[in-house]
Amino acid sequence: MDTQHLAIDGYVDAIPAPGTGWGTAVFDLIHSPADADRIAPDTPDTVYACTTGDPRIADVLLHEIQPGDLLRLTGTVAQPEDPDTPAHFTVDAMEVLEAAPAPVLYDLVLERYGIYVVVFNADHDAVPVFTSSGRWVGEASSPDAIGTLIDSFENGGPR
Repeated sequence: MDTQHLAIDGYVDAIPAPGTGWGTAVFDLIHSPADADRIAPDTPDTVYACTTGDPRIADVLLHEIQPGDLLRLTGTVAQPEDPDTPAHFTVDAMEVLEAAPAPVLYDLVLERYGIYVVVFNADHDAVPVFTSSGRWVGEASSPDAIGTLIDSFENGGPR
């Protein structure tokens, strides 16, 4: 196995996960070729299977780093003999170059109607309805039926 010490810039591919021991973390980093003008257009990105044993770096990875963050990593890279296996990068130092934009959740929305709270979900027509104290009111078959459900609840209808 060939190893060398270097620094690379790349994007975090998925949420980092705890490693096998205390104070460790694992994650994948996608490194794009540095000079896209001088290489073949179909040259693939390099994926590094990264790990760190530094508890300070692991803490930042597990609590602050998100997919899409651009990092500069310094450490030791080891290329396995199997060319289909990603290179393994042991991280000694990390710098956040650019944070990914904050994700915006459009699929789930809570809305309040006086003392009532409704949950809109883009994947479902039915709309759950609760009181603001958490009491179950019922499920409206569609957003158009919310008013009817609330009226029925207030008038002692089915619960």
